[in-house]
Order: sequence, then structure tokens, then C-alpha cells
Amino acid sequence: MKKVIKVLLSRLMVVGLLMAVQIAVLIILILRLSELFFYFYALFGLISVCVVFYIAGQRSNPSHKLAWTIPILIFPVFGGLLYILFRTSGANKRFRKRIEDSHQRTMPLLGSCGGLIEELGREDKSIANQSCYIANASGFMPYKNSTTQYFPSGENFFIGFMEELKNAKHFIFIEFFIIRQGLMWEAVLKLLEEKVKEGVDVRVMYDDAGCLMSLPYKYDQQLRLKGIKCQVFNPFTPIMEIRMNHRDHRKIVVIDGHTAFTGGINLADEYINLEEKYGHWKDAAIMVKGEAVWNMTVMFLQLWGYLSKTQEDYEAFRPHVYHPEPFESDGYVQPYADSPTDNEPVGENTYLNMIGRAKDYVYIFTPYLVIDNEMVTTLMLAAKSGVDVRIVTPHIPDKWYVFVVTQSYYPVLIEAGVRVFEYTPGFMHSKAFVSDDVLATVGSINLDYRSLYFHFECGVWLYKTKSVLQVKEDFLKTFDECREITLVDCRNVSAFKRLLRGFLRLFAPLM
Repeated sequence: MKKVIKVLLSRLMVVGLLMAVQIAVLIILILRLSELFFYFYALFGLISVCVVFYIAGQRSNPSHKLAWTIPILIFPVFGGLLYILFRTSGANKRFRKRIEDSHQRTMPLLGSCGGLIEELGREDKSIANQSCYIANASGFMPYKNSTTQYFPSGENFFIGFMEELKNAKHFIFIEFFIIRQGLMWEAVLKLLEEKVKEGVDVRVMYDDAGCLMSLPYKYDQQLRLKGIKCQVFNPFTPIMEIRMNHRDHRKIVVIDGHTAFTGGINLADEYINLEEKYGHWKDAAIMVKGEAVWNMTVMFLQLWGYLSKTQEDYEAFRPHVYHPEPFESDGYVQPYADSPTDNEPVGENTYLNMIGRAKDYVYIFTPYLVIDNEMVTTLMLAAKSGVDVRIVTPHIPDKWYVFVVTQSYYPVLIEAGVRVFEYTPGFMHSKAFVSDDVLATVGSINLDYRSLYFHFECGVWLYKTKSVLQVKEDFLKTFDECREITLVDCRNVSAFKRLLRGFLRLFAPLM
């Protein structure tokens, strides 16, 4: 009973109720005007048709356009009006402008990569082109004078993460989608409080929607009382607007400008298997040391500056400020970010480049497989061209409806030669690619529309680093714990489930 009351009084329930009230008021208003039904139906029908024309002319993904167009045409009285209310708020325009202004101010600080791109080109022109795309599209350059270490589980990451936190002397930047009160976060928080007392500049940034059910309301104020600077991304409100559709899904830690982490892991007990939610939680992270950390420092400060409405002296946080000695070098490292405000799906295109240019194999970890036609075509083309393409998804899902859509892609991919595996011990949450023993990427970017088009994301592109083979080794071990899906499995599905898959696929871009 206590759990039921807690849920009913939760912030999520209150916000959901307020949003439902807004929709109900809109419906009642229209129904009250039903005496002039014909005229209003014609008016709103015309509005919906105009909205459909507007959507068709946008630069967004065709699947996303279709996902909006179908319900608008089915419900012309409400569909077009809801889209207008949701899409055209002044808050959304201000949000996008301020984000872009923050990015544009800092782009010159990222420098030029011409020399390294040319060097890469002498080794492999295809690889150089991939790095060049990331640099041109996101502004984040490749680096040498950097090393990386791959963590194949949340438990491994947590040990390395805590060790590096203990070594922090000057500043700690922490940015996560989810922070959940529990043993993991309490251990981190205790250490952060100690560091504050030592005079370390500690900053924490989290996504409000991601933490809606995991942190108390106004938790940022509690952290500030402890001396920890804190910002909350996109505070969740019951107002219907597209700004709320953009979440900070990144996971970034920067320590003293020369050490950084990213990956799929959030600061919550299930990520290190202290709490079992969906069987064994399989995740991954990457640690970067050296000059490449600068990219991740800039990523953090860009969003911090937007939220705090302050302008930092970025030069004070460069890698060599607190590490004057030369850094060790191991291959090429290129941390990159993806923003939904720039109309450039950097994360997806980075993945497409890796798949389309693979020569021997490409292995993929993803918790969700909700992909557009371009991704499906690229995966099929690679497999039909003789590339060993393997995808690992969860066997125990966290969202049943997303899992239904994920499984709906299996038949067409398997028919083309793609091998699909489900991680039988539990939930696969890692987001990692590896290809041809030389190329890999590890980060926060899922293979779904939300990650690829709507969220703020990040990753680390790796070429000829020791960590590339560490990523491959993790895949080879994981395959042994998986069940390979066959066409027989795909065909042994009830008629109801087939219909459900088809219906949910229509709305996949909105999931």
C-alpha cells in the first residue's frame, strides 16, 4: 500500500495528470463548439492538411514524418492542433537558439585537425574520411597523445571511476542522464563531499526527466548545500512542447582536464548489478587520458554554460594545465557529441560510416533496435557484401513495447545475412561497435530514434588503439552467453504479435 501511495503522490504522476488535464481541456473546448461542428471540422481539417504539408517539407527523417502524419490524418480535429501546440512554442525556439549560441562560441576552441586527417589518410583513406566527417559535422577533432581503456561491465567501470575520483586535485565534472539514490551514488556522493572540502571544484549535471523517479524534487538544492555546484537539464514540466522531447542522455566525467569517462553506464545500482531489474545488466564504458579529453571538457562546459547562463574561461581546463608532462600516445582518439538542435544526426552517420565501410566484420551492442530505412539498408548491404555483421540485443527487455519493435526488424536483417543475438542472462545496455580489429566506438548512443535524433549524446571514436581489441574481446565473450535468433524463431510468431509489431512500427520514431 505504501508503494501505491508513493507512486500516486510522485512527481511523475502529478506532471502526467497536469498534462492529461491540458489535453482534456482542449478536447472539451472543441466538443463544446460542436454546435458548429461542420465549420470547426472543416477548419481543423484544413489546419491538419496544412500541418501535413509543413511536416513533409521539413528536413527530418522520413519515418519520423510518417509517424506524425498518420495520426494527424486519422484524427484531423485534434492531430494538427496538437502538433502546432507541441512544436511551435517560443520556449523551444529560445532553447534551440541558446544551445546553438553556446556551441558556436566554443567551436574555435576546438582547433583544426588537418594534419592528423592527412596522417590518417596516408594510413587508410576510408578511415580518414570517417574521422573527417565527425570533425566537420560536430566540430570535435581527432587526437593522438592519448590513451584509452575499455570497461566491459559496470562493475569494472565503477572501480576505475572511483580510483580516478580519489586522485582528483583540481576539478571534477559529472554529467549523467540518470542518478539514482542507492549504494553506488551514495559512495560517489561521499567522495565528492570529501573533495569539496579539499578545495576541488565539483560540478554535477543531470537530466530532470531521467531522474524524475530516482531523485527527490529539487535535489540540486541539496547538492549545492554540500558545496557541489549543480545544474539540472530541461526541468520537467507538464507543458506540452518539443523542448521536453530533448533530453541530456550523455554520460560524461572529466577529472582535472586529463582524464575522462563515457559509455552507457548511469549512476544507479542496477548498472553495477547491486540491484536486479531485468536479469544481469550488461554495460560498457571507456576511459580516455590525454589530449583527447579536451573534447569532452568542452562538451560538458557548453551545456553547463547554457544552463548556468555563465561563460567560463575554457583555457583554465585544458589537459596540460594540471598535467604539464607529455601524454602517452596510443592510436587515434576522437570523442564526439551529437546535438538535436543542429539537424545533423552525427551519431547515426558515424555508425553508418562504420557499417558501410567495414571490410571483414562489424559487431554491434545495442539495447534497442528501432531503426530507419537507411540503417536497415546499410546493415543488409554490408551483410550481402560478405561482411560478418552481428548485432546483440537484450533477451530480457526494460520496455516491452520497444522490444516488440526491436524483434520486428529481425526477419529482414537475418534474411540478408545479418546475425542477431539476444543476451540471455538479462539486459544488454551497452552501446558499442567494433570493426576489422582497428576501429571502434563506445558511448551513450542507442540504435533508436530518440538517441539518433532527439537526445544530446556522445561517444568516443577509436582507431588502432589497444582498447579496440579490448572491445572485440568483450564481444567474443558475450556471443558465448547469447542465443542466436534464426528465421525459424522469427516465423514462429502469433498473428496477434505480428499485427502488434506492425502497429507499433508506425509509431517507432516517436518512441
